[in-house]
Amino acid sequence: MSNAQIRSEPVVETLPTGTVDMKLEVVVLPVSDVDRAKRFYGSLGWRLDIDFVAGDDFRVIQFTPPGSGCSIIFGKNVTATAPGSAQGLHLVVSDIEVTRNELLRRGVEISGLFHEAGGVFHHGDGEGRLSGPNPQRRSYASYASFSDPDGNGWLLQEVTARLTGDAEAGDSRFTNELVAAVRRMITPAGTNLRRGARRLQLHLRRNELDEGTARLRGRPGQSPVLGPDRGEVPLAERSFRG
Repeated sequence: MSNAQIRSEPVVETLPTGTVDMKLEVVVLPVSDVDRAKRFYGSLGWRLDIDFVAGDDFRVIQFTPPGSGCSIIFGKNVTATAPGSAQGLHLVVSDIEVTRNELLRRGVEISGLFHEAGGVFHHGDGEGRLSGPNPQRRSYASYASFSDPDGNGWLLQEVTARLTGDAEAGDSRFTNELVAAVRRMITPAGTNLRRGARRLQLHLRRNELDEGTARLRGRPGQSPVLGPDRGEVPLAERSFRG
């Protein structure tokens, strides 16, 4: 990772908070044989939430993995994408070896464990992939892959600790490359971005004060009231999800 450039996209992360929650709820999978897919996902031990049929042209099946806040939906006439085209779907687990062995016991064809030489996520083309789990079993760093009968691709990813924005360099729970990537969002450029966001918040607050003062003096305000200062998300609450 030493020669890789870490890009920073500041706009979304540094604007004042206060937007509504948007939680990923459902991933729609394209399948060619609905009943075959239903048998497969049922064999994983996932919860069947619904199997809805309306006539001959519409069917919706929903499964939810154990402990997940997000479900999958497949069926008939629920997506126009090609069967098997959903790839890179991640299932986060606390013990990847135990989970892999459980899937093997259930008859699932699953790859051996692997990790990424670069230490941050993994290459979709397999470049930099090394056999076996991360030697130190660092969080986010060990994977295994499997597919459903149509070829929709899943990955197990072992996460034993969540990396937050206040992580210190050398934290042994994570790869050095991953910590460096997150800290890069904080210093030095990230510090300037946060200062810029704070200046924006102070500007908005000053507009509010100007408006209030103008009203007390009986004059219409010259600056629009753009909203309250809601503050920034504390670094300890910013969690890496990859």
